[in-house]
Amino acid sequence: MSESILYVVATPIGNLADISERALTVLRSVDLIAAEDTRHTRQLLMYFTINKPLFSVHDHNEHQRVEKVLADLASGLSIALVSDAGTPLISDPGFVLVQAVRQAGFKVVPVPGPCAMVAALSAAGLATNRFCFEGFLPAKSSGRKKQLQTLLNEPRTMVFYESPHRIVECLNDLQAVFGPDRLLTLARELTKTFETILSGSIEQIITWVQADPNQQRGEFVLVLAGAPEQEESESLQIAAEQVLKLLLEELPVKQAAALTAKITGQKKNALYQQALALQSDN
Repeated sequence: MSESILYVVATPIGNLADISERALTVLRSVDLIAAEDTRHTRQLLMYFTINKPLFSVHDHNEHQRVEKVLADLASGLSIALVSDAGTPLISDPGFVLVQAVRQAGFKVVPVPGPCAMVAALSAAGLATNRFCFEGFLPAKSSGRKKQLQTLLNEPRTMVFYESPHRIVECLNDLQAVFGPDRLLTLARELTKTFETILSGSIEQIITWVQADPNQQRGEFVLVLAGAPEQEESESLQIAAEQVLKLLLEELPVKQAAALTAKITGQKKNALYQQALALQSDN
C-alpha cells in the first residue's frame, strides 16, 4: 500500500469464515492496524497468520488518537481501522477518526463485510424496504422507555442492539411501550455456534426468553415491526362527508371543513378539497 489511506475494514461477527478475501488482502498489506481492542484483534490476525503493528482506537481514546493517525497518514503510511466485530462505526468507535481523516483530505476506503444489524434484518422476516437503526438503548429503564416512546408511531422497521444483562428488562420495556402484540424478531449470537433467531409477538418472545436462561446469554439484535399505517375506514369517510354536507348548508367552505375536522378527526386539508368538490357539483 503506497497511498496514505485509511481503510475501514469489516471483520467477522462470529464465524471467522465470513471474512472477505479483500479484507484479508488489506489487513496483510497495510502498514498499521487501528483496533478497538488490540488483544481481540491480535487473536484474529494470528488465526489468519497476519503480523502487523497494532494500536488501540476505542471510545476512551479516540480523540487523542486523531493526531497520531493524521501524522502517520501524512508520512505516507496506510492504516486499517477495525472494531472487535462487524463493521466499524456501527455502534462502535471510529466516527471521530473517520471524520477527522476526511476533513484533513486523506482517502477513507470502506471494505464492506459482516454487520450484525444487516444480518438480523435479512433473516427477521420483517419489512426491510425502510428501516431505522437505533443502536443501544439507554441502560436505565426510565431512559429506555422515554426513547422508545419517541418511536411509538414510527412506521419503519426498527433495529436495536442489546446486552445480555439487560435483555429481559429491555423486552419488558418494549412491551410496556408498544404493547404485547407488536411483531418482534430476536437474533442472538449471530453466526456463532449457539445462534438463535426467534420471531413472534413481543409477549411470545418474552415468554420464550424467560423460560430458557440460555436465551438470555450472548449478543442480541432486536428487530421490531413498525407501527401499522392508519387507514381511514370507509364508514368514517362516509360519516365525515355527511357532516361536511350538513355544515356546508350553513357555513363557508373553510369553516365547514375546519369544524368537520374537529368533529370527525379527519384531515382538514382533505376535507377542504372535498368541500370544494361538493360545491362545484352543486
